[in-house]
Order: sequence, then C-alpha cells, then structure tokens
Amino acid sequence: MKDLTFKIAERTDSPLILEYIKKLADYEHRLDEVIATENDIEKWVFDEKQAEVIFTYLNDEVIGFALYFLSFSTYIGNVNMHLEDLFIEPEHRGNGYGKALLKELGNIVIERGYGRMEWTCLSWNKPSIDFYLKIGAEMKEWELFHFKGDSLEKFVNE
Repeated sequence: MKDLTFKIAERTDSPLILEYIKKLADYEHRLDEVIATENDIEKWVFDEKQAEVIFTYLNDEVIGFALYFLSFSTYIGNVNMHLEDLFIEPEHRGNGYGKALLKELGNIVIERGYGRMEWTCLSWNKPSIDFYLKIGAEMKEWELFHFKGDSLEKFVNE
C-alpha cells in the first residue's frame, strides 16, 4: 500500500468534507437528514476545533475519509477518539484501505496519548460489524440515545 497516503484536512477542504459526509449519509439511507453546510464545517471543525478530518488518498485521488472528535472517559481519566464517520469509496472497498485508515487513526490515538478509540455502527450494517470484529474490535452492549429538534425542545420545556 505504498501508494496510500493520509492527510489531515484543512479549511479549504470544507467542500470535500461535506461531500464525503453526504456520501456516507447516502450509504446509510439518511441523506435527507444532512443539513450541515460548508459554513458549519468551517466553524466547528476549523474555527472551534471540535473535530478533525483525515482523508485517504490512493495515487493522489481521495478515496475515503474519517471524521473524529474527542470525548472524555471518567473511568480511565483520559480522552477518547470518537470516530464519528468513516467512509471508503465503494469501488475501493475490500482492498484493505479501510483497515489502513483505522490503523492511521490508531497511530494518532497512540501518538497523542489518548485512552482509546471508539465508534458506533448501525445495527443493520453487518458487513462493517463483521469487519470490525474480524480486526479485533470489541462490541459493547450499550445502546445509543439522542434528542434533536422538536423532541429536545419538548423535553426541555415540559
């Protein structure tokens, strides 16, 4: 994989970040939920530094990306890399590029002294779940909950 390289995104990559967010959302059958804009990416990723993005290149062509941010684990008293999004172009899957990207992220975790790397996966996404288990990731028994929009407003104001 000598032709595979990685690059931390820069502000000028905001349109490309949004493009990859939409590609992932389309794969997850959730494209209609994407309301993020390039301005949102610029503000939260580059101005507020709330997330980082890394691109995967094959022969100078972008073939994937990952977006991650830090969370804090009270149990281990350290920050975690929370991998929010990971996407490899469909025509490049099955060649080890996703695994290489995860290894690159793992190197960042180790180099920066973070406690662990964690992520969620849609329960219907069996190919990804099988892949994660095959490479040695542990699946935890937690369920994900969230509030947004009207349901959050209703909860806060009741």
